[in-house]
Amino acid sequence: MTTPEITIATPADRDAVVGSLVAAFVKDPVLRYLFPDEETYPRYAAAFFGHLFDKRVHRSSIWTIGGGASVAIWKPPAGQPTESSAAEHGSPEEARYPADVLARVRGYDEAVHDALPTFPFWYLGVLGTHPDSAGRGWGRAVMRAGLDRAAADGLPAILETSNPGNVELYRRAGWEVAGSLSEPVPTWIMQQPAP
Repeated sequence: MTTPEITIATPADRDAVVGSLVAAFVKDPVLRYLFPDEETYPRYAAAFFGHLFDKRVHRSSIWTIGGGASVAIWKPPAGQPTESSAAEHGSPEEARYPADVLARVRGYDEAVHDALPTFPFWYLGVLGTHPDSAGRGWGRAVMRAGLDRAAADGLPAILETSNPGNVELYRRAGWEVAGSLSEPVPTWIMQQPAP
């Protein structure tokens, strides 16, 4: 079977990417901490992933495969040009969260931000594959596209995961545990060194 082409996402890919990520993260510890209610999870998770997509899509740092079935949302190092700095500060979606949900989202974001290194790096913020496309190696393929970009810049890559099973998967892909958080959700910070 031929692997589909890896592409850089455009605004036209938003619905497919968001739909895949909402489905992929249904059981993720962080997403379920942020959005524990079954009834509101799809709506709040869609707003969450939509916000991340909107912040990164104009930076050519979202790689997809299979029409958005698998996606890696990367954040370039600080200081790289962006078309829209307004997208980096707040979002209309955040205004739709109730206060308790917004407090959890902001609290988790601040805890992770505080645990990240201060040197320049490429940040793998989201890696997910729609369950219907799982097991094809597409996640590793879209992750590799961002790792290649980080290597071309001579920079390390950083990610965080709250899924204990992912730690070993990432280790097999060359990542190393660089730190961890115990609160608000146990989370591992992982790094792939610069070449």
